[in-house]
Amino acid sequence: MTANNMKSRYDRREFIYGLGASLGSVAFSSLLAEEAKKFPLASNASDVPETKAKNVIFLMMEGGPSHIDTFDPKPMLEKMHLKEFVREGQQISAMQGGKRYYVQSPFQFIKAGQSGADMAENWTHLAKVADDICFFRGCTVDSVNHPTAMYQMNCGNRFGGDPGIGAWVNYGLGSINQDLPGFIVLPEVSYPQGGAANWSNGYLPAKFQGTPLRAKGSPILDLTPPPGVSTARQRKNLDLIAKLNTEHAAKHPGHDELAARMENYELAFRMQMQVPETLDISKEDAKTKEFYGIGNDATDSFGRKCLLARKLVEKGVRFVQLYNGSWDSHDYIERAHGNLVRGVDQPIAALITDLKQRGLLESTLLVWCGEFGRTPDNGVRGGTAYGRDHNPNAMTIWLAGGGCNAGHTIGATDELGMAAVEGKAHIRDFHVTLLRLLGLDDNKLTFYHAGRFKQLSQFGGTLIKDLIS
Repeated sequence: MTANNMKSRYDRREFIYGLGASLGSVAFSSLLAEEAKKFPLASNASDVPETKAKNVIFLMMEGGPSHIDTFDPKPMLEKMHLKEFVREGQQISAMQGGKRYYVQSPFQFIKAGQSGADMAENWTHLAKVADDICFFRGCTVDSVNHPTAMYQMNCGNRFGGDPGIGAWVNYGLGSINQDLPGFIVLPEVSYPQGGAANWSNGYLPAKFQGTPLRAKGSPILDLTPPPGVSTARQRKNLDLIAKLNTEHAAKHPGHDELAARMENYELAFRMQMQVPETLDISKEDAKTKEFYGIGNDATDSFGRKCLLARKLVEKGVRFVQLYNGSWDSHDYIERAHGNLVRGVDQPIAALITDLKQRGLLESTLLVWCGEFGRTPDNGVRGGTAYGRDHNPNAMTIWLAGGGCNAGHTIGATDELGMAAVEGKAHIRDFHVTLLRLLGLDDNKLTFYHAGRFKQLSQFGGTLIKDLIS
């Protein structure tokens, strides 16, 4: 390959990756997704019930929520409070030197629902839908650093460059709505640690990358036509361009890029018709918006994301990922986690209830998680700035809908919450199980790259059957 050819390929690749969240890039990605029709990737395992999930709403609590202070109570910590912490045999981050001390949870716990699910009492809304949730306390990961742990949770690989879960799901199942992207991300104003690589297409074709919607301003740039340009005028312009391009294509057969550009224009036009209505929540009735917490300072931001997520899956978007940040509570955990829970509790409970009322919960799998859990220590003796450190050996993930084993708690951590001891499973096993809930087999959902067939789990995993109903 000549230097000029290499430069040409590099420039094209950089152009595609540099498009960002403009309407053109969204349309281009969606268009390309339709070029690769589906392969026999679904699971036919006889020991797993028929799957029900068709869509995923992935609630990513960036920073690492404390399982000990949310869904995994540890009464022993009340006895150990402010006693010196012993690290022997435990992997924790060395973010603070000197002595460290056990810290009890500042929150009281309740038994919620008929299932008796453990929840910190400040989850007042989520407690009402406890029986729709499956709690998994056995998950472990490999990293104590935020970016690498985020990559592993979202992409299966700690070092970035691999496809996000949503990319894999769309690669395996394809798009439902041809006028909308199949993988949409609702980030905060500041992207999570690791940036856009958390929803990358990786080595999969660019068609499968996640489409982030902007947290402020127009969700997608260039979404509306320029002032003075009517729909009729756009249609005439597209017809003229199509006529000229068709004549040009006839003289240059095999010019695939030209054909793709022609269809890209049409898709962008169709998206202008459907996207504004889909992303507009102003027409939702006042009762619905209040139900999601929209209009309340504490819940407005995440409430809007949750309501939009419902609208997106209702319109056929295959995978929607919502981000909520700042869960990295190394100090003042009562205040920090208290505020964070207050911001997401009502919107998430409303989302579950709304999906259920609309008959969408069975076909929509909800996932709630962070990138790792927290340690039972990191308090300041004699002070009030109690917090927790990063912990890859124990965390809580919960599922709702989509054929999960609702109303059950799977796995357990030790009496102090430092490590998973029952139902212990690596994140790769969870990824395998998530795919299986969608009817996909991780061992079949592969892509040949860099000399081998690659998959979300990296090199295979074990199905966590207890998470499936």
